[in-house]
Amino acid sequence: MIENNILIALISYYFVMYITPGPNNAMVLTSGLKFGFIKSIPHITGITIGHVLQLILVCFGLGKIFIIFPFLQNILKILCAIYLLYLGYKIIGSFSKIKEDGSRPLKFHEAALFQIVNPKAWTISSMAASGFLPKEGDLIASIIFISSIALIICPISISPWAAFGSAIKNLVKNLKIKVLIEYFLAFLLLITAILIVLDK
Repeated sequence: MIENNILIALISYYFVMYITPGPNNAMVLTSGLKFGFIKSIPHITGITIGHVLQLILVCFGLGKIFIIFPFLQNILKILCAIYLLYLGYKIIGSFSKIKEDGSRPLKFHEAALFQIVNPKAWTISSMAASGFLPKEGDLIASIIFISSIALIICPISISPWAAFGSAIKNLVKNLKIKVLIEYFLAFLLLITAILIVLDK
């Protein structure tokens, strides 16, 4: 039987971790801005399923690899930062030229696979496994519980980022303002990439 305080603590943990800025939210915001909310749903779904699978693997012990080989975490950070820099580069000049530059929303499997190089996703999974898996009791039942809550809270927390981007897309008609938004988002991705690399 799951205690209410554990349930509330887990929901609060996931909500705070998922809704705060990070690689996934930056990408979802950009997707909503460029392609709208509906076309960003596969991206959101891919993030959710990819992260839940990642969480399950970490709960079964995969996260210990990073303890044994800490340099792997640094490699993932660099790969994630490089991708975010590439994404920032692609944003500039593309907001009003979606049909011309051949860009498209991230597909389900692409968003899911991105979790492999997303250091924040690994951190969320590792902290959930260490903080909420019981030392005694049914491991499988606990993993199902933890991953089920993540499956619900993750899309609820990241969807507002796509909705906000979509709202900007629909409300902003001035080309100069669109260009400013492009550069601002590219700058945010740059900052995110730098913070990921510098994070200890």
